[in-house]
Amino acid sequence: MPVEPRFLLLSDVAAELNVSDSQVYHMVRSGELPAIKIGGRGQWRVERARLEEYIQLKYTETAEWVRENPLAERDPE
Repeated sequence: MPVEPRFLLLSDVAAELNVSDSQVYHMVRSGELPAIKIGGRGQWRVERARLEEYIQLKYTETAEWVRENPLAERDPE
């Protein structure tokens, strides 16, 4: 049984979130998504646990936004 890697490439994170690599890079560089730089070339890696925490945070933020911005009811026709 294969073991999931602890750390993900930014391209792996992009695939998980269904966004572009450049969007993930911006999220990492802005500090929105925690990541580390490793190796001589300073390659970025995102810990799988941090990605899951980030996703949960986004669910919470979205739920709060939805509560604060309810859909307007349409007028009956």
